[in-house]
Amino acid sequence: MEQNAAQQIEKLRTEIEHHNQLYYQNAEPEISDFEFDQLLERLKEIEAAHPELITPDSPTQRVGGKADTLHPFTHTVPLMSLDNSYDLNELRAFTERCERLAEGRKLEYVAELKIDGLSVALHYEDGILRTAATRGDGQTGDEVTQNAKTIRTVPLRLKKDSHPHAEVRGEVFLSRSQFDRINAELEMQGEKTFANPRNCASGTLRMLDSAVVASRRLDMFPYDVLRGNQKMFATHWENFEWLEQNGFNVNPHRRLCKNYDELAAFVNEMEPIRDTLDYDIDGVVVKVNSTALQEEFGATTKAPRWAIAYKYPARQATTKLLSISVQVGRTGALTPVANLEPVQLAGTTVARASLHNEDEIKRLGIKIGDTVSIEKSGEIIPQVLGVDMTKRDGSETEFEFPTSCPVCNSPAVRPEGEAVRRCTNPDCPAKIKARIGYYASRKAMDIEGLGEVLINTLVDNGTVKDVADLYLLTVEQIASLERMAEKSGTNLIEQIEASKTRGLQRLLYGIDIRHVGERYAKILARNFRSIDRLAEASVEELVAIHEIGQAVAESVYHWMRDEKNIGLISRLKAAGVVTEMDESSTAALDERFVGKTFVLTGKLEQFTRDEAAKLIEDRGGRTSSSVSKKTDYVIAGTDAGSKLTKAETLGVTILSEDEFKEMMQ
Repeated sequence: MEQNAAQQIEKLRTEIEHHNQLYYQNAEPEISDFEFDQLLERLKEIEAAHPELITPDSPTQRVGGKADTLHPFTHTVPLMSLDNSYDLNELRAFTERCERLAEGRKLEYVAELKIDGLSVALHYEDGILRTAATRGDGQTGDEVTQNAKTIRTVPLRLKKDSHPHAEVRGEVFLSRSQFDRINAELEMQGEKTFANPRNCASGTLRMLDSAVVASRRLDMFPYDVLRGNQKMFATHWENFEWLEQNGFNVNPHRRLCKNYDELAAFVNEMEPIRDTLDYDIDGVVVKVNSTALQEEFGATTKAPRWAIAYKYPARQATTKLLSISVQVGRTGALTPVANLEPVQLAGTTVARASLHNEDEIKRLGIKIGDTVSIEKSGEIIPQVLGVDMTKRDGSETEFEFPTSCPVCNSPAVRPEGEAVRRCTNPDCPAKIKARIGYYASRKAMDIEGLGEVLINTLVDNGTVKDVADLYLLTVEQIASLERMAEKSGTNLIEQIEASKTRGLQRLLYGIDIRHVGERYAKILARNFRSIDRLAEASVEELVAIHEIGQAVAESVYHWMRDEKNIGLISRLKAAGVVTEMDESSTAALDERFVGKTFVLTGKLEQFTRDEAAKLIEDRGGRTSSSVSKKTDYVIAGTDAGSKLTKAETLGVTILSEDEFKEMMQ
C-alpha cells in the first residue's frame, strides 16, 4: 500500500509542477484552476494518510506557518551591487575598460533587463530548495526560505542537477497587475497603500506570515548560478539554458552582444517597451560573458569590474500645479490630490498626481501655481516629486490643509502618531457613498448596476442613508430617477434581492469593519458561523483565533458594540439578509466543538495540521497557536513539546490523536 501511495504521490507532484510551469512560466495553461486545485487537494489527501512520505519539495509545502522573527544569513559569495551608468558614453567607456583588461582576447557581453525588485539567493542541496536569503548589505541578508517557497516560479526541486550545492541568484519582484490588485484591496479596506511594486515586494518577502506572502503572488527572474563558491559555467549565457531546463522562469529579453554597438542597440530597443511590460524595469544590466574573464577582472570594494547597470532616465515631467483638491474616503481619510496642467508622461496624459498627506505638502513646500516635477513609476496615479523654486514669480499661494471635512464641514481630526486626518462625522455623505459602493462591490454583496453615479443620486436626494436602506428601494423609485427606466429599475431591485443570500463571509466583508478584508471575513465567518455569535465574542476570544491579531480583534469587538452598527445589523436581518453560514455548512456544527479553542502540538500521524484545523473549524471550533487558560483542548501528537507541558500545568484537557478522531465521530 505504501509503495502504491508513493507512486501516486510522485505522479501527482510531477503533474502539478508540470501544470504550474505551464501556467506561471509559459502562460499556456492546459487545465482550469478548479482542475489544478483538485489535483492539489488529492495530493494533500494522500500525504495526510501517509505523512511519512511528505517531503520539503512537495507542492503542498509551499505555504507554511508564521515565523517569530527573521534570522540573519551570511552569503558565502557576496551579493555585490553594480556601478551605474546614465548615458551611452558611460556605457562605451565601460566596454573600452573591459577591452583594455582583456588585452586582445575575444570579448562578448550579455545584456539583460534590470528588474526593479530585490535580489535573493536560493540554495539547493541535492536538488532540493533548502534555504533562501535576501541580499541585505551584500554580506548578510535575511533568511526567507518559507516565503520564497510561496513564489510559484521558484522550483522546490531541480530537474536536471543533483550537485551537493547549487545557488541560484535572481530578482524577486511584484507584477504591476498584482500590485494594482493589492492596492485596490488595501484601499477598499481603508488601509495604507504601497507607493510602488518594489516597496511592496520588499516588504512582502520579509513578512512573518507565509500565508499572506502567498496571497501577494510574488514572482522571480533568475540571472546567475553558482556551484559551491564558483560560477557553474564557462559563460554567463549558459546559465540561462540551465535555469530553463530546471524549471525557472527566465526573462526572455536578453541578448548576447559582441561589442558596444550591439549593446547600445539593445538598450535603445528595450526603452520603448518599458510601459508594455507587466513588471517594472529601470535599465539594462551588461555583463562580460566569460566567467574566467569575470574572475580575472575582479571587483572594487563595492562592485564588480565586469558588469555595469545602464539606468534609463526616470519617467518624469514638469507641469504647473493648478489647485489641490481633498478627497474623503470610506474611512473618512482626507487625501490631497494635485490638479495639474495636463502633460504627457509615459505615453499617457496626466492631469492629477498624488500628494499623499498634509505632511508631504509641507515637506515639498508646495504652493498653488508652482511648477512641479512628477514621476510615474508603477503607482496607480503619478506622484509629485518636487518644486522648481526658480520658476516662482510671487503669484503662488499657500495651501491650507483643511481642519474640517470639505464635504460635510465636520471637524477632521488627526490622531496622534498617524499621518492621516479623518472626518469625524459618521454620517458624512462622502463616507456613506463610499461605504455603499464598497458594500455593493463584487467581492462583497455584488450588486451589479449600483454604480457611483446612482449611489451619489440616492444619497444626495436622501433616499439612502446606509446600506440597509438599499433593501427598501422600489422599482418605481429607481425608474423615476434621471436616465433610469422601469427595466433598469427592475434589474437593480433583482440584484439587490439576490444580494441577500451572498452569505456571511461576504456580508462581514461588505459592512466595512476596519481591518476586516476578504481573508479575515472568511476566517471570522468560518469560526463563528453567525453574526450573532461574532457579536458576543470578547477580544480574547477573537485573538485566540489563528491569524486574528490584536488590532483586528479590537476593531471587530468595538464595531459590534456600537449602537448604530447594532441597529444596522438588526435592519439587515429584518430585510432578509442572511447572517449565518448556509445549511450545508451549519449542518456540520457540533456542540462539543462550537466556541471551543483547540491547540495542535507535536506530529500528527493521521492528519496534517491544516486538515485537523479545518475539521475543528468546520464543526464550529477554533484553533490557536498558543496554550492559555482559555484553551479547551490540546491535541498532542508525537514529540509534543512545551505546549503540552504548559497544558498539563494549566489543567487543560489533553487529547491523543485517536481520542480526537473518536470525538469527531
